[in-house]
Amino acid sequence: MSSSKIQELKKNRQLNYKGKKNQLKYGLIFIMIVSFIYLYLFRNNFIYSIIWLLGLFIGFTLQKSRFCFTASFRDPIMVGSTSIFKAVIIAFIISTVGFAIIQYKSLGGNIDTDIMKIPGQIAPVGVHTALGAILFGIGMVIAGGCASGTLMRIGEGFILQLIVLIGFVIGTLLGARHFEFWDKLFISKSPAIYIPHYLGFPLSITIQILVLIILYYIADWYDKNNNMMAM
Repeated sequence: MSSSKIQELKKNRQLNYKGKKNQLKYGLIFIMIVSFIYLYLFRNNFIYSIIWLLGLFIGFTLQKSRFCFTASFRDPIMVGSTSIFKAVIIAFIISTVGFAIIQYKSLGGNIDTDIMKIPGQIAPVGVHTALGAILFGIGMVIAGGCASGTLMRIGEGFILQLIVLIGFVIGTLLGARHFEFWDKLFISKSPAIYIPHYLGFPLSITIQILVLIILYYIADWYDKNNNMMAM
């Protein structure tokens, strides 16, 4: 779609825009429900009350930032925008540093320990990884959102996303039920690769961060040259 058509669609949408209804009463009801749940959890289980608050803050952040893994890979192809993709890269850089600190302290610098004891749930990589990535990638584009995006849109009132959520639940239950079969067929036969075992912590972290920074600048260059929304 050309930039002129996109601008025309924007103008038509603005002309047809109707002012939002006052939703103050719904906001007050929501705050009361959230506060009641927090107080109940606080009195019965302090840890759960903290998790409840963290969940609310994460959901608020996702909704306001429009952060979605589906959009991060879809938007560069459809409209040339890489803003969300760059946000994902920044998140990977932060998590790389964070997990490196956690793992290094946990291992005490001993990188020859059992991989299964390393914080971060390091799992085997093989054919099952590629197959799962392809299926999930196709599914999340058709569904219009990943797990976090689906939950966020349900909270915004997109009722059709409930169908996607039901699909998530069914798929998760089927996956849990048949996990032993897939584990014997693929997962248990695949290696679990932990790069610090081969390169050490400093070098492996440096290489990963450098690769992510290079990807960020490539994405930024791509956005400046292909973003239809900025034209």
